[in-house]
Amino acid sequence: MDYREAGVDIQAGRDFVDGIRNLVQKTYRPEVLGGLGGFGGCFALPSGYNEPILVSGTDGVGTKLKLATSLNRHDTVGIDLVAMCVNDVLTCGAEPLFFLDYLATGKLDGEQLTQVVAGISQGCQQAGCSLLGGETAEMPGFYQPGEYDMAGFCVGIVEKSQMLNGSQVQIGDIAIGLASSGVHSNGFSLVRKVVSDGGWNWNDSPEVLGGQSIGEVCLTPTQIYVKPILQAIRQGVEIHGMAHITGGGLPENLPRCLGEGQAVQIYPNSWPVLPIFNWLAQAGQVNPAAMFDTFNMGLGFVVLVPPQQAETTGEWFETQGILAYTIGEVVSGTGGLIGLPVN
Repeated sequence: MDYREAGVDIQAGRDFVDGIRNLVQKTYRPEVLGGLGGFGGCFALPSGYNEPILVSGTDGVGTKLKLATSLNRHDTVGIDLVAMCVNDVLTCGAEPLFFLDYLATGKLDGEQLTQVVAGISQGCQQAGCSLLGGETAEMPGFYQPGEYDMAGFCVGIVEKSQMLNGSQVQIGDIAIGLASSGVHSNGFSLVRKVVSDGGWNWNDSPEVLGGQSIGEVCLTPTQIYVKPILQAIRQGVEIHGMAHITGGGLPENLPRCLGEGQAVQIYPNSWPVLPIFNWLAQAGQVNPAAMFDTFNMGLGFVVLVPPQQAETTGEWFETQGILAYTIGEVVSGTGGLIGLPVN
């Protein structure tokens, strides 16, 4: 008996690593030392920092992977994996430097996982960070055939004096909401329940979705906001706070970037809710408060800026292809949001 008879194909793993080498190298920044295949990835700190602070983040894609498996489409979830990590470290003002991934499966399917890594590579290129390394685990008996799971880890860097920590936010700052590309990577347990309990199929195309299928819309990858936001800061936009709108929606995530004694007054109906969220609410009879507590509702990221910069900030993001909306302002309060539906 050998390892292969137990369900682990070592040669398939070697072939997989060789097959993704070019995808990894496409992401390399000048600071990368060495190449793929070592026990650890090495990265030199960029020059030009007086007090560099490293910022780390880790995340996964959750049960969105169930949808990818059902539709046998795996080229977008890798982008999601990168987006969930780099958008998080960005909220401190940090530039993502490098990314690591962990992929686990019952039986290694090189074609399937190469699609996943292609998405990770694309996401890293969108964020300007290097795919420094990763781990692929073949675990027979732990995952069902065709299933896999993955996690990501990112490290970014920011000058200590420029790091955002809530203290910069001021009463009167304006909240600019940046449009999401769709459901992103949160709330898919509820999405799957709505589809399943309603007798829908991922290939169904409700009229409200404009000809796209439910599966197509839901597999749209998470928007990566890194380059437009960092460029805005370099051009003098005075961003006082940032929030990545993930699990828990606006109510849970936007208050995380505030200082003591602050809240955000939300302007009702100040941005368009994407059709997929209207469909989910109707098809699943989900009340408005539960929708806002679960989904991004059309806003994937929020920046807080001084009132005098609100208009030009919104215009800047629209030149970068990201729709932006003035959705509220910072007021005195106890850390919550005012103006959203409540139970």
